Amino acid sequence: MIAGRARVTIVGAGFGGLTVAQSLARAPVDVTIIDRHNYHYFQPLLYQVATAALSPADIAWPIRGILKRQKNATVLLANVTGIDANARVVHAGSLTVTYDYLVLATGATHSYFGHPEWASVAPGLKQMEDATEIRRKVLLAFEHAELTNDYDEQSRLLTFVVVGGGPTGVEMAGAIAEVAHHALPAEFRRIDPHAARVILIEAGPRLLPAFPEDLSAYARKALEKMGVEVRTQASVTNCNEGGVDLDGERIETGTIIWAAGVVASPAAEWLGVEADRAGRVKVAPDLTVPGRPEIFVIGDTAAVVDGTAGKPVPGIAPAAKQMGRYVADVIAAKVANRPVPGPFHYRHQGDLATIGRKAAVVKLDRFHLKGLVGWWFWGIAHVYFLIGLRNRAAVALNWFWNYLTYQRGARLIIDSAQARKTVQKEQTEKMSPPAEVIQRRQPGDDRP
Repeated sequence: MIAGRARVTIVGAGFGGLTVAQSLARAPVDVTIIDRHNYHYFQPLLYQVATAALSPADIAWPIRGILKRQKNATVLLANVTGIDANARVVHAGSLTVTYDYLVLATGATHSYFGHPEWASVAPGLKQMEDATEIRRKVLLAFEHAELTNDYDEQSRLLTFVVVGGGPTGVEMAGAIAEVAHHALPAEFRRIDPHAARVILIEAGPRLLPAFPEDLSAYARKALEKMGVEVRTQASVTNCNEGGVDLDGERIETGTIIWAAGVVASPAAEWLGVEADRAGRVKVAPDLTVPGRPEIFVIGDTAAVVDGTAGKPVPGIAPAAKQMGRYVADVIAAKVANRPVPGPFHYRHQGDLATIGRKAAVVKLDRFHLKGLVGWWFWGIAHVYFLIGLRNRAAVALNWFWNYLTYQRGARLIIDSAQARKTVQKEQTEKMSPPAEVIQRRQPGDDRP
């Protein structure tokens, strides 16, 4: 840190936060990035980790490695617990970080619409831990089905329910169907993975509501061709370990994946400011908190209305990156005593979603792509936006190999933290000598 220079603290190293930091590389400021993970990950490809197409290392990079050449940037691995806006201090456990400018880019998590108890049985897909846990659940479903002789239990285990028909839900449903119907059939002897059911549930009238109707209809047709059962205008009323309840219907399943909604991080609570129904901070046109010109909120944490179009800015990666570049420009202008840019204006670059092998939908302004052409465009765009040559090459090679062989090279079942604790407890109990033996041992007795 250089004395007298403005201190910029960024909470969150996702697309928005990392863009702010990198865009301030040449500004006369000291940048501190705080994140509870030591890595930045490419969230649009999390579903591929969850379905064993890619490994976590293929889509994630150490934050320190990304910023190692940026001398004015400091990275702190910490979990932010609160903010004192009056004192201009960020609290992260026992750590306190002061700031002149604060950027909150803390993202969002899953929304269960007033039913937080569903989270334990219906994991969502926002973090790397979510992806590896879903991968574990999906693969274990086949393994457990192989072990049982109960036909009804096999059917339940081989039924996969995805709740939410947006891009994440569509991509997850298609990927699970591909795993069941192409990657696994030759590897099991007592079950037929072809018999697996993948059910996609959407409360609205159609899939991909942000896409044009023709692309939405194509997505549904492509999924159904892959064997996915699509249920639209179906609302989930309950979830538990045994299955999902819809209006008047019960679906027995061992695997539920939640892709139906998001809620912002607790940034609004930290600041004590107004938020929308999803918990996002209502920001001014320059992305600052009203009454706090030194505090910016961006990405999924912010409720932003495009002043030109008059529409809400979507919570997607390109929007977060545009906000990040804008905020960096504003801070650099303020530090240099230059006129600040006008209100933030979002430039929508298009919508993309992949459905499965040779099937994707792309909306680029007036152009609509689907099928094989859309699939190639989707793949090239995602490889292009990955960070680092090594990751681009690894992902491209993995996809090429998967395309040729239908195989998924990252099918590792990693125990969750809770599962490890349970196993360790059981092992400890088995290894510990009985209580009565311990009581009979005398001081100085060194016998085994």
